[in-house]
Amino acid sequence: MKTNKYWLLFTILVIGVLLGACQPKAEGEASTSSSSKGEASEHPLTGKKIALVMQQNLGTFSAQYIEGVKEQVEKFGGNVTVFTSEGDLSKMASNLDAAVNQGVDGILIDHGTKEALNQGVENAVAKGVPVVAFDAGVEVEGVTSLEQGDEKMAKMTLEKLAVDSNGDANIVKIWVAGFAPMERRQIAYENFLGENPGIKEIATFGAATQNTALDTQSQMEAVLKKYPNKGEITAVWAAWDEFAKGAVRAIEQAGRTDIKVYSIDMSDEDLQMIQNDNSPWVASAAVDPKDIGRIQVRYLYQKINGGNVEEKVVLEPVFVDASKLPAETVTTSELSDYIEGWGASDQGYTDELKGLEENR
Repeated sequence: MKTNKYWLLFTILVIGVLLGACQPKAEGEASTSSSSKGEASEHPLTGKKIALVMQQNLGTFSAQYIEGVKEQVEKFGGNVTVFTSEGDLSKMASNLDAAVNQGVDGILIDHGTKEALNQGVENAVAKGVPVVAFDAGVEVEGVTSLEQGDEKMAKMTLEKLAVDSNGDANIVKIWVAGFAPMERRQIAYENFLGENPGIKEIATFGAATQNTALDTQSQMEAVLKKYPNKGEITAVWAAWDEFAKGAVRAIEQAGRTDIKVYSIDMSDEDLQMIQNDNSPWVASAAVDPKDIGRIQVRYLYQKINGGNVEEKVVLEPVFVDASKLPAETVTTSELSDYIEGWGASDQGYTDELKGLEENR
């Protein structure tokens, strides 16, 4: 009797085990077939955490640059955290340290100086975190640095100024020290003045603030009062589009149709101002800010993937002449229809990155 009882229990137990083995796994439980398939199909570059550490986030140029960064990271299946520093280099250094401590997979740097950032970047590199810097003064082995070809942009706009004025002009320069791209633009400016004795600088000013365009407008208004007569100022050369915006507004409000503005950088807001009727803003040289962000991300992902990336990358600038623009208003996304070479750069792409973008 006992034997039959134990045999019955044993039989029930065996049947239960066999039935249980045939049941589907509950959500969250390990499933060798499904999980191994998922791991095999997932691209090793997806899901990366990227930090963008910025010296400051001002104006539409910065906004479009950030858009380009986010767009490209998302196309690669990653996510990005933006650290802004309001122009405070100490805060920027702290933000860089915070990004490293958060265990990000890669770091993008926008502007900054070597004095503020070198130590933090060295720490990131030592921990195996790849870094790509844009328009920064960082000097650390293994870090890739992007720049816009600043001397070339300055030369493009200054040569146009010289042609328009027949080599005889009184100009106002708006520029500020302490930024790597500005320093490079200043080199071209000094060379230009040396080669063009008929062009004379009669005033210079400039400061990077949280209200750069508005502050520049106030300073330009003061310069216009100092030189109130037609012909006393031929042109304004602005080494940054935020400076140009302030100068243009001051010139327009003063009704000074005799003064032209030449600048560096380009955004949708800039383009709208350039296209206004009788705008004094006649030319600029720039790289598409969205493209800058996209290209910087591509080089970072090359480094994350173990690629051998050059340490210095120069982006090719484009000259934007107001006379080449149509009567109707266009944006930077449409600018390539009128200005050769604008936007949609493939720089920084590899076949693997294109595949990642297409197949994720």
